[in-house]
Order: sequence, then C-alpha cells, then structure tokens
Amino acid sequence: MTARPPIPPKPTARPDKVSLGRYLRLFRQDILSAQPARLYRAWMAEFRTPFFRSYLCNDPALVDLVLRARPMDFPKSGRVSEGLRPLLRHSVFVTNGATWARQRRIIDPAFEGGRLRDTFPAMWAAGQACVARLQAKTGPEPVEIEQEASHVAADVIFRTLFSIPIEHATAAAVFREFRAHQRAAPVVNLGALLPLPVWMPRFHRRQTKRTAARIRALIQELCAARTAEIAAGTAPDDLATKIMTTPDPETGACFDTEEMIDQVAIFFLAGHETSASALGWALYLLTLDPAWQDRVFCEAAAMDIENPSFSMLNALKFSRAVFREALRLYPPVPMFVREATCPETFRDRAVAPGAQVVISPWHLHRHERLWDNPDGFDPGRWDTENGKACQRRAYLPFSAGPRVCPGAGFAMAEGPLILAMILRAFRLERVAGRDPVPVAHLTVRAADGIWLRLIPREAAKM
Repeated sequence: MTARPPIPPKPTARPDKVSLGRYLRLFRQDILSAQPARLYRAWMAEFRTPFFRSYLCNDPALVDLVLRARPMDFPKSGRVSEGLRPLLRHSVFVTNGATWARQRRIIDPAFEGGRLRDTFPAMWAAGQACVARLQAKTGPEPVEIEQEASHVAADVIFRTLFSIPIEHATAAAVFREFRAHQRAAPVVNLGALLPLPVWMPRFHRRQTKRTAARIRALIQELCAARTAEIAAGTAPDDLATKIMTTPDPETGACFDTEEMIDQVAIFFLAGHETSASALGWALYLLTLDPAWQDRVFCEAAAMDIENPSFSMLNALKFSRAVFREALRLYPPVPMFVREATCPETFRDRAVAPGAQVVISPWHLHRHERLWDNPDGFDPGRWDTENGKACQRRAYLPFSAGPRVCPGAGFAMAEGPLILAMILRAFRLERVAGRDPVPVAHLTVRAADGIWLRLIPREAAKM
C-alpha cells in the first residue's frame, strides 16, 4: 500500500476565545492564525467587535447567494480597500456599483476570445527566461523559489501587458518597488477596523505611501509612452493597447490616464502576486510527492520545445491538476469581504445592514464536512466524485459570479505551463528543517520563503 505524502504546512489556529486586543494583534500579524479551528467545520460563524459584526459563511448555499445570485446586494466592503488605497486608488478591485460595471465593460474584452492564445508566446518566453535564471543558480545551496516565482510572474505581466521583459529598466524598477511595498504595507489598516467617517484622513505608513507613489509614477511612464505609440500607430497589439483603446460601449469613453494607472496597478498586484503565490506553493507541494513530480515531468518532457504552441496546454493534465490543488490548499486571496446592504437572514440568524460578510476560500477549500482528505495534497482528487462536486460548490480561488477575476483563464494557462517548464529542467527536493510556514499578507505566502534544492535533470539521471 502506497503511503500518503506528508501533510502540507498549515497555520496553527488560535484558541476559540481570546480577548479583542489579542485578536487584533494576531489579525495584524497574520489573518489565518487569527482564526479558530472551528471554522474548518462550521457552516457559519459570527464575530462581534465594538464597531461592527462580521459573518463568515462556509455554507455553499450562502456563498452562492452572496457571490452569484445577489452580488449587487453584497458589494465589496470599503474596509478592504483601506490598506490598498495608496497603490490601487479606484481600481476595479475595490470599486462597486456603476463605476465597477463601467470598468469591467472596458477591461473584460481584453481577456476574451483569442486573446489568451495571443499571449502564449510571451508566457513561453518568460518561462524560458525563468529556467535560464534557475540554471545559473543550481548547486548544493537551496534556492528561495518564492522569489523566483515572483520574478517570472512579473515577467509574464510585463511581456503580456506592455510587450517588455522584466529586464526593461522601468519594468525592473516597478518589480523592485513592489517588493519594497509588500514589506511596508500592513495586513490591515486602522480604517479597516474602526468606523471612521468618510471625511477623516486615512493614515498609512510613510514607506507605504512612498513606495506606492513610486510605483504609480513608473506605471504612468509606461502608460504615457503607450499613449504616444497608439497615437503614432506603432503600438504593439498587447493587453495594454487593447484596454487603452477599448471604449465603454455605453458611454463611448476610454480610460483616462489616472484610471489606467489604477488598473495597471491591480493587474500587477493580482496577476503577479496571485500567480507567484500559487506557483511557489505548487513547486513546494511536488517535493512532498515524488510520484506526482514524476508525472508532471513525464508530460513536460513530451512538450515540443522546438515548436511551442498554444495547443500544448491541452496536454498538461497533471500540471494543471497540481496547480489547481495548490490553489485549493493555498488560495492566494484567502478571504473576500462583502457588506450587507439590506436586512438578511442567514441560517435563521438576523444579519443587519452594514454587517461584514466574509467568504473565506482558505476555510472553504479545507472544510472538513465537504472535502475528502481536506488538508492533504492530492491532485488526483479532481477526477473523483467528491472533487468534482466540491469544485462546483466549494472551490473559488478566483472568486465567483460577476466579480470573478477576469484573468482566471490567463492564470490557469500561465501557471501549469511554467510549472511544467521548470519540472522539465529540474528535479525538486525539500530542504530538511526549512518547510515553509504559510501566512496571509497581501496574498498567502511563506513567512520565511520557500527553500528548495534544484537538481538539473541530466544530473538527476546519473
């Protein structure tokens, strides 16, 4: 009988009852460790503070109600945007109502139809550059693979959005500043916890504001250069050109410069951060199960690297299953926060207007009453009846309904492809005593990085 692979790391849950002060301290350090273990079995849980009430919903029927059936009655909570405001301003990630609808009408066409096929060469080129960088780092010393995943994810974003590689001076500067911004930005801003009036200024760390301003200035340079290329008729046919030249079908207006900066900022945050998080965890998870690592390698070895084409993605069944499982165990965005706008009744409990409604992919994806072997790494689950049922009812790494991430298909092409390209070139090994500890900051990352040994495949065969 084949032994199950080790259980992947999971944050230690807090005691069920703690003081408000301790809860807030835990919450600011790591959202996941601040939650009690009962949430992995509960259908719903109510949390009370002196300032607001929140309801975490794991019941698939409630999740469907909030995200799919009546999403406009549960807009994004303004509390979510407080810490992100210096960088994202009024991007599609934080807006609601008519503003959000207008932004999506302009953005969505860039990700429809054959656009994914058009971006494949840029993804392939970024993957090749990633493998070359890793080949230069192989040796007895382990590699911090999360940083490498961030590098290649940023490279994909710049190649597909602005047709420039990460080595481009402005792209490299954005990447560098974004890493500094991640370190400076707190998990939760004070405005997210206190009922401050709209007119009151929000206070952010000086370093948070400084890095956000530098990132936005660099993005403005890229947008200004693209505007000039569009006017001259020399702009490449990439995502930035598509978005900047798409008028709102209702008003006929395109994004102005500030609006485009807001959108590029969230494309970089969502497209780079989430892809990097999922790729890093997928690479680590494969070190726990040599059999699955061999499956991914075998299908990757069959790729025709001399004639890469979009159609090769169809053959990456095992890579896709692993990436999907990484998104289940370590969903990049662990919680979505909505706000009730009218009186509701959830599971016979009254929910008042203004209450925070939390949908937690982290807990939903590991729910003990929904999933078989919820904490285990099992990419084969997606071919089981339980896995198929849960994928429909309890799996939402990209959210769901009208606010589903427009780049979900993009991520599900990029992630498995780059995973396969890395596994084709290297065998991955865990580093004893250095298993990663997941924490939630902007996304679910490892507290001290993900350290792996990379063995070149030719050497591994010797």
